[in-house]
Amino acid sequence: MNQMKYPNQTDDVYGIKAVGSKKKTFVLWREVVMAYAAPAIMAGIGGLATADRGLQIGALTTIGGASALMALMIGLLLSSRVGQMRWVIAAPHLVVVGVFALVGSSFGLYAAWVTSVSLEIMIPSNHLAWADRVWIDFPLSGFIASTIVTWRWRLAVTTNFSSKRRRKQ
Repeated sequence: MNQMKYPNQTDDVYGIKAVGSKKKTFVLWREVVMAYAAPAIMAGIGGLATADRGLQIGALTTIGGASALMALMIGLLLSSRVGQMRWVIAAPHLVVVGVFALVGSSFGLYAAWVTSVSLEIMIPSNHLAWADRVWIDFPLSGFIASTIVTWRWRLAVTTNFSSKRRRKQ
């Protein structure tokens, strides 16, 4: 008896859907570059608009540099064992982002204190104008960079985790 083979019409639909859906990946160097570029450009534009020379210089140094450093540190922290801890993956997204935002801004305050103390020891009589900016730039940059990096890392982790879970079922 000769059986007719009918093509499965759903194969093409699923094939197209699989090609279009890509896993979100977390690439640390891209996050660090964006953590430097985005606030440096925005602060630079603000400095140009207000004609504030200190903000223009701070955009390229303390603001962009602190953001990049903070993104690197938080990214390395999340890529290490800390990122594999159960509470980091299981807790609500906003809670994890909030905790790491506080960590980032706290580290920014600590970095500002270390920078101020170090400058006072190295150059006791000379008061540098940009040294006063670190008390605002470092904690704010730490807060923003750690918030964005943690948000994007968490999205990548939960997307990859949920796609693995779907394949197992």
